Amino acid sequence: MIHQLRIYEIFEANKDAFHARFRDHAARIMKRHGFNIIAMWEAQTEARTEFVYLLLWPDEQIKTSAWAAFMADQEWEDIKKATRDRGSLVGRIEDRVLAPTDYSPVFA
Repeated sequence: MIHQLRIYEIFEANKDAFHARFRDHAARIMKRHGFNIIAMWEAQTEARTEFVYLLLWPDEQIKTSAWAAFMADQEWEDIKKATRDRGSLVGRIEDRVLAPTDYSPVFA
């Protein structure tokens, strides 16, 4: 099992629209493609507002295949087009695969 950490810069002016799109559409479509979202957070730094979520994958190959399927999903493409009138909903995206240390507590 591997964990994937995703951090999205989101904009205060469009924060509600971002959360609505992720909550009502992205999370549902991701689930259809085998995504296992463990938790979601919002974080605030001095520089920006962030949406952070943690995914659990059986292995790297499944992660890669699921992301490719999600990004090619026609419904997701249509939703992104339909919400573009609100301006940019996401700025910088950070993506990390987390490798546990040999002394890490077990976390699923």
